[in-house]
Amino acid sequence: MRRGIAVFSTVIAFAAVLGATPATAHQRDEADVGGYADVLDRRGTPDRAEPPKSNPISVFSDAGAWHAYALPAAGDTAHYGGFTGPLYLAQEGPWYLSQAFTRISLTEDETGRAIPLSADPAPEMHAYPGRLVQTYRLPGLEVELGLRFVSDRSALVQARIRNLAPRPRAIRVSWNGELLRHGTEPVRSAPRLRGDRDGVRVEFAKVREPGKFVTDGTEEFRVVHPEPVSTVVTGDGYRTTRRDALRLAPGAANELAWGESYTFTAAERDREAKTLQAATWAPHLAAERVDQRWREYLRRGLAGVAPGGRRTAVKAIETLTTNWRGAAGDLRQAGITPSLTNSDFAAGYWPWDSFKEAVGAARFSPGLAESVLRSVYEHQITAATPGRGQDAGMLPDVVMYNMDSSGVNLRNTKPPLGAWAVWQTFRQGHDLAFLREMYPKLLAQHEWWFRNRDHDRDGLAEYGATVDPLNRDDATRLEAAAWESGMDDAPRFDKGTTMRVLTNVDTRGRVVGYSLNQESVDLNAYLVADKHYLAEIARALGDHARAGELTRQADKLAARVRELMYDRGSGFFYDVDIETHRPLVERGKGTEALIPLWAGVAAPDQAARVRQSLIDPDQFATTVPFPTVARNSAKFDPNGYWRGTTWVDQAYFGIKALEAYGYGGDARRARDKLMTNADGLSGNAPIRENYNSVTGEGRNATNFSWSAALVLTLLAG
Repeated sequence: MRRGIAVFSTVIAFAAVLGATPATAHQRDEADVGGYADVLDRRGTPDRAEPPKSNPISVFSDAGAWHAYALPAAGDTAHYGGFTGPLYLAQEGPWYLSQAFTRISLTEDETGRAIPLSADPAPEMHAYPGRLVQTYRLPGLEVELGLRFVSDRSALVQARIRNLAPRPRAIRVSWNGELLRHGTEPVRSAPRLRGDRDGVRVEFAKVREPGKFVTDGTEEFRVVHPEPVSTVVTGDGYRTTRRDALRLAPGAANELAWGESYTFTAAERDREAKTLQAATWAPHLAAERVDQRWREYLRRGLAGVAPGGRRTAVKAIETLTTNWRGAAGDLRQAGITPSLTNSDFAAGYWPWDSFKEAVGAARFSPGLAESVLRSVYEHQITAATPGRGQDAGMLPDVVMYNMDSSGVNLRNTKPPLGAWAVWQTFRQGHDLAFLREMYPKLLAQHEWWFRNRDHDRDGLAEYGATVDPLNRDDATRLEAAAWESGMDDAPRFDKGTTMRVLTNVDTRGRVVGYSLNQESVDLNAYLVADKHYLAEIARALGDHARAGELTRQADKLAARVRELMYDRGSGFFYDVDIETHRPLVERGKGTEALIPLWAGVAAPDQAARVRQSLIDPDQFATTVPFPTVARNSAKFDPNGYWRGTTWVDQAYFGIKALEAYGYGGDARRARDKLMTNADGLSGNAPIRENYNSVTGEGRNATNFSWSAALVLTLLAG
């Protein structure tokens, strides 16, 4: 009885934490069955522990969890009754624990006869917003399984078993699974299977394979059942059996629930024990809270989206939530990773990505968007950062679970879109406290650019590199500078041009960084926009003097961009040589020229000339519009990384650029071509990192967050 009272108290506390008013039936239908089943194909079974770099299975995660699942593929009868995986993050890289670690099995108690789920020749397998569902219709029996994430470490699985026979039945229930081991050490021996009184757990040995498999020896994956069970482990397999049979009257149903959690520390396990106790003893309440959260996501996220774009918008929301990671290790804030299904992008936060992800996430969850921005700004360099005081205000290029040499890149930063992202987030959430928190961080970041990346102190900034052991020579500094632009291998950074690396010093002659000898048009247009958004933030906070000064600075910098970076002969914007201020026309046309229009920098006549290139099929009006390099350029490659593919962020800037200067029809046509012709933006394929601009074929990473974020933003108008 005492246990029951304790559990009831925990359930009440759980409800209070989650508490919100239940949704109406109409809202439930809109979220659950309103055309949003299987917006992503989430079926597939892994065949090895280490997934390929680009995982073909679009796994499902939610709530910031560091593990994920999928549905068995059609005909994969060996894994019916389980959710495939889980995929888990070994701090820095994705791995599969099993093909399907927790498969439910049923047996007639009276005869001992197995009831195979494969007796259903066509079970229903669906991915809905916020949950995975399987339904099996067997002779005399119906079995439904559902999986939802109830926290950033735990999933709740529910099973509903209905007796369709005309007689009472007693059903024995068990669960089984096997480890999926890697082929080589030390990863092969890292997982260890253990039976528990309430289920089964997998412990992990300490392994240090940076960027791949990193564990501290404290991680665990655990399956917890609330009712009495017994577990037998045999080698790499186990079977957990419910001690009491389920007794079902004719037409009656019984329900089971269990929890599956992946944790990094003992403290996390203590916390999750309470979460799972509440969720498994009141599973309907826990499930309703998840569904309610998702109804709110869809209510907000689909506002302004035309009916024809809603499935794509839901796919974008699901992509962002699957890539959402809760606080862990040195990542002390929840954030969004670029792609859980790409091993290079599964476990880190890049500011270039996070700015865009926040703008998209703010559409359906302003609180998540705020956390995404905090997740990168908490690692902002300050004057007190050892050995880095000269970079106070700078954001690292990437941060990961381990903030050591493998988990952070301090060689460069990324373009200054922070104030834009913060302001767009504020417009959705209206949180003045968030603005006050971010304002000094944004100012420090903005000032860093002019202190450390303006070589000749003329008010125009350059991309460059930091003082860092890895930036040891001009070749590595040039590499870092190209990364800093976000457009890594764009032709304007090609070797063999007149490009050189310059050393930047402060007023005392100390080296504070390096710049390229070209002042980049996108960077300086971004800085104009940064000043304007900072001015908006300042006004909202009552700092009118600073707002006025920032606006005057923005106008002055914009005039310099118009005067120096526009070439009248070709009617286009370019980077300029730092000494001659001559536009580098010979480097060719690229989407860096979109940013002066997006930022409102271009004069109307300049914008009109740029538009001619943007609507020309031989330049930027390709099948998927706004390739990073003009199609008629000798350096155009529609499969190149930043040499002619289309990236959704560049398409976003291009569409918004056209809108900003009154070319609404052009903008709509470009948006429609993007949504229609880019593989995966319709149908149930994943949203991609970038696209072949001529064929529309998806390229590189699947389930890519910044693409999803800006697709959602474009669809919402």
